[in-house]
Amino acid sequence: MPPVLNRRDLQFQLFEVLDTAALPARPRFASQTRADYEAVLALAAEVAERFFAPHAREADEHEPVVREGRVVLPAAAARAMQAFREAGFFSAHHDEEFGGLALPWVVTQAAMAHFQAANLAWSGYPFLTIGNANLQRQFASPEQQRRYLQPLLEGRWFGTMALSEPQAGSGLADIATTATPRGDGTYAIHGTKMWISGGEHELTENIVHLVLARVAGGEAGVRGISLFLVPRYRLNPDGSPGDSNHVVLAGLNHKMGYRGTVNTLLNFGEGGETVGELVGQPGQGLAQMFHMMNEARIGVGLGAVMLGTAGYLHSLAYARERRQGRRPGQRDPLSPPVPIIEHADVRRMLLRQKAVVEGGLALALYACALVDDLHTGPEAGRSDTALLLDLLTPIVKSWPSRHVQDALSEAIQVMGGAGYTRDFPVEMYYRDNRLNPIHEGTEGIQGADLLGRKLTQAGGRGFAVFQARLTADLAASESLEGLDEIRSGVRGVLAAGGEALQGLLRRAAELGPERTLAGGHSALQLLGGAVVGWMWLRQGAAAARALAGATGEEADFYRGKLQAARFFALHELPALRVHIDLLNAADPTALDMSPNWF
Repeated sequence: MPPVLNRRDLQFQLFEVLDTAALPARPRFASQTRADYEAVLALAAEVAERFFAPHAREADEHEPVVREGRVVLPAAAARAMQAFREAGFFSAHHDEEFGGLALPWVVTQAAMAHFQAANLAWSGYPFLTIGNANLQRQFASPEQQRRYLQPLLEGRWFGTMALSEPQAGSGLADIATTATPRGDGTYAIHGTKMWISGGEHELTENIVHLVLARVAGGEAGVRGISLFLVPRYRLNPDGSPGDSNHVVLAGLNHKMGYRGTVNTLLNFGEGGETVGELVGQPGQGLAQMFHMMNEARIGVGLGAVMLGTAGYLHSLAYARERRQGRRPGQRDPLSPPVPIIEHADVRRMLLRQKAVVEGGLALALYACALVDDLHTGPEAGRSDTALLLDLLTPIVKSWPSRHVQDALSEAIQVMGGAGYTRDFPVEMYYRDNRLNPIHEGTEGIQGADLLGRKLTQAGGRGFAVFQARLTADLAASESLEGLDEIRSGVRGVLAAGGEALQGLLRRAAELGPERTLAGGHSALQLLGGAVVGWMWLRQGAAAARALAGATGEEADFYRGKLQAARFFALHELPALRVHIDLLNAADPTALDMSPNWF
């Protein structure tokens, strides 16, 4: 079986494009070295390949079931979680006082990529737990952190986020779960939450839910939403799990893919009182939860990339081995068939996959590096870093999710009928990825967020920072050979696309909010393509600099990067023209379609 992750490409992204090896120059990372980072990645690869990858199909075929009121998962899932815990990945990026190694976020997420590539469904349990812990570290009180955060960082307890409800999926303003003061500083939580991944299982001693609810008598809409820590089991005086907190499993959701991550309907306050603790101040719940949601959105994008990478590597291995047909002009029927990678259209499909997944990986890791810059970079640049990260977050979540689906379709196509069978895992990757454009905010929500908020906040400063950084990279690449197409393509999209986006926003008052936001899909696709083009410019520049001194397989690697950048420029960037035209026209066709006409 081929590897599900290209370690050479990960090294290239981290140390040749992002210069992660320079992070120890910052005080927080001063005791670390590149060798430390490489050791962490090697450990992640070992644990992922031994405990996660062999059970990916098992996780898909033996989805969670309820027996005698308990959620049952394959036994190997518990062994995988134990191995992840023993390797220290739950707390790796936290301070030493919390049992961590204070590693850069970009390194820990590169490590996480191994688990996502090996078994995306099971990686969801630590993924959610780490996000829950990060939110608590930011907003929970010291006493709450002592009781709830430390067990998460040790991997003894797991965490979730409980936002959606049956009547209010993405419409969080309409949630109905209530929190009634109990007179002792705690609250009685009552309501139902839907689509809660990791909401009930026996993988851990306790589960800590982060629950959005309304304090009784509070303000309507999003301003009345508060955030609560709600454990599955109440805590004994010594902090150990005690009696049931009456968080009751009402049912499992049976999914098309991602089957190994249990997804639940939970009732809070059924059969007894569910006790929760307020995090921070009342009415701040949604703002607090976005800390975890935005982190999760970047993680969703990275997870999509890893599914696409695994599919690409499987189809590449198959194309090298499968013999069928002969070269055009080769008319001797007795000549041996050639490997299908020799056929031009197969190479086109492979190259498209490479352009998508390696461009998406560059984007996701760049966003993770911005998180490090935000917390440990020079103080003077942090406000710009925050605005750029805000601008990129909906793109990091949405662009890989959508385009990896196309890449996985190409992987299946390369493999022909074999790709369409369960004898190979690519069809599973295709089903798994179909969730990624939906959860943590649908594509439509991300488009509206990008166009309605991120492009305009701080007077459009985030977009100006993006333009300035891209322009600087264009200038720095001018003397490098092999980048003409990607330079020209990115420069053209930056000019025409930037004018289209800014032109639409200038007309927003005249057009009205509905017609303006109707362009959210095109804005997301246009800016997403431009940003990934920028990522390919950066990769191409790093490859061009290294190629002069490279030989053999290393030279082939860098030439492959340059060719993929050329492909993205010639095959993908021109397709953005339609979105430029639609934004310039402020096209109202969908908006003007009466519901009755369907």
